[in-house]
Amino acid sequence: MEEFRRTYSRLCKESGAEPQETVLQQMHQLPQGRLDLATQSLTVDSCRALGKLLQKEALLTELVLSDCMLSEEGAVLLLQGLCVNTIVRFLDLKGNNLRASGAEALAKLLRQNKSIQSLTLEWNSLGTWEEAFAAFCGALAANGALRQLDLRNNQISHKGAEELALALKSNTSLQQLDLRWNHIGLLGGRALVNCLPSNRTLWKLELAGNSIPGDILRAVEQAMDHNQDRQTAFRESQAHAQVLSKEVRHLREEKSKQFLDLMETIDRQREEMVRSSKASAARVGQLQEALNERHSIINALKAKLQMAEAALALSEQKTQDLGELLATAEQEQRSLAQRQAKEHRLEQQEAAERESKLLRDLSAANEKNLLLQNQVDELERKVKSQQDQLFLTRQELTNTAAELKMRAVQAEERLELEKKRSRQSLEDAEHLRFKEVEHMTRHLEESERAMQERVQRLEAVRLSLEEELSRAKAAALSERSQAEEELVKAKNQVRLEEQQRLAHLEEKLRLLAQARDEAQSSCLQQKQVVADAQARASQLGRQVEGLRRRLEELQQELSNKDQEKVAEVTRVRLELQEQNGRLQAELTAQEALKEKAAALERQLKVIASDHREALLDRESENASLREKLRLKQAEIARIRDEEAQRASFLQNAVLAYVQGSPLRTLSPQK
Repeated sequence: MEEFRRTYSRLCKESGAEPQETVLQQMHQLPQGRLDLATQSLTVDSCRALGKLLQKEALLTELVLSDCMLSEEGAVLLLQGLCVNTIVRFLDLKGNNLRASGAEALAKLLRQNKSIQSLTLEWNSLGTWEEAFAAFCGALAANGALRQLDLRNNQISHKGAEELALALKSNTSLQQLDLRWNHIGLLGGRALVNCLPSNRTLWKLELAGNSIPGDILRAVEQAMDHNQDRQTAFRESQAHAQVLSKEVRHLREEKSKQFLDLMETIDRQREEMVRSSKASAARVGQLQEALNERHSIINALKAKLQMAEAALALSEQKTQDLGELLATAEQEQRSLAQRQAKEHRLEQQEAAERESKLLRDLSAANEKNLLLQNQVDELERKVKSQQDQLFLTRQELTNTAAELKMRAVQAEERLELEKKRSRQSLEDAEHLRFKEVEHMTRHLEESERAMQERVQRLEAVRLSLEEELSRAKAAALSERSQAEEELVKAKNQVRLEEQQRLAHLEEKLRLLAQARDEAQSSCLQQKQVVADAQARASQLGRQVEGLRRRLEELQQELSNKDQEKVAEVTRVRLELQEQNGRLQAELTAQEALKEKAAALERQLKVIASDHREALLDRESENASLREKLRLKQAEIARIRDEEAQRASFLQNAVLAYVQGSPLRTLSPQK
């Protein structure tokens, strides 16, 4: 406030005048937001300084300038400063004898200022100058901020009342108007009564001391009562609308929160799906590596099988050669049996020794077979471990499927909580949910296609392995046929060289017997190896078939999940449609209530118009009665009693009609 005083002093000195001590004292005692300069005689310089100060001051909300004996120039300067002020709410200019220029300045103030809500102009002379007061009334009609106006003792005539009536028809903010102790009269009262049906905001109008008939005053009171009822109903509707708006905002906030929660859950589900897809991809990669290892093992076994088949073909060829040689040797032995009887005994002894040696070799071969069997057992253990891994992966897949089902159930519960939300947010949520489902289905279809491609590749590998086996068998058969041809050639050569080889027959027999035993043992070993390789190949084929069946099961599960998701989406859509139907029903109910309110307002208008017509009829009757009073003085008392009774009956009937109307039942009791 000290800053306020200094600014006032500075502005006064700038204009070449000294600040008034009384004004400085009032500013020193200035309460919060109020400047009271009542009964202070303000000079023009002080008014100019205060006008400039009020243009920039942002602390004052009330300005009291009653009985300050303001001059025309001083009042104009003060009001010019208030034109741009946006803080002052209450202005008191009582008893300042404002005239034409003051009225014009007030008109400018009302046109430009949008903050003043209460204006006191008691004990002025605004109504004396009709043109200036008409400008004031025109500014009042355009003003939308003023709530209370005091025009007592302003010498307002019936023409000024008519200008005020025109202003009240256009004004939509004024609620209290005090016109007591003016010169409005009968015509001004009628003009004010006629303007009241067009004004719905004015609920207090004081007209005492204006020489207005009682029926007009009663009509004004009834109009004010109607406006008060309307204002109370309007305030109640505003309160109800505010409550509804708060509820709507609360519902919108809840919807936004729940929508954000739903989006967070969807994001979490998406992240979990990505993690599960990554884990499944890692598992599939591990399985692919295991399959590659098995393919390498199969290739190694194929190579061994080819080598064994080649060795088997060689051994078979040798056995055939040896068999033929043995047959020729037996024939020769029969022919030379007598000569070589003694030598045969020796050979039998040597054969017994050889047999013991062959038994030892057989035991060694059995040991080799045991080693090979151990290797086979190890391979079977590896296969079992891989089967266990596959079983674990299947369990993980089932667990992930169960988790997805649980999450789907949770999402369904959350969607059921979303049933009481608005239509737009639910449609957006449904759209987002549909996009997520499409994304998940596309992702699952891509993974399904990848698994199918891998299965196809595995089947191609298996087919290539079978083709390689068939080629190896064909090569073995071709080699066997070649060996048979060579054997035939060898037989022919042996027949030609029989005479040369008779001398070395015994040594060859021993060597051939030994070679035969070795060939037989090697043949048995190769046959065992071939059988093991075939068993492993069949086992790998069974594993591939098991993987294929597992893929088919996974595809079936994916299709089931897709069907469940589609069913869930359709169910949610149906629920949303039901909610939309309920919301539309509520909207139609609200529209019906609005239509009822409009009908009630129309009924009020009809009742008010009927009442005005009845009042006008009563006025005409009163005028005719007054004319008859000049002729019939003797019947004055009786006619007055009858008219009073009729007026009371009419008023009671109107009140009974108003009390019995639907609007009266809706409005609160006075």
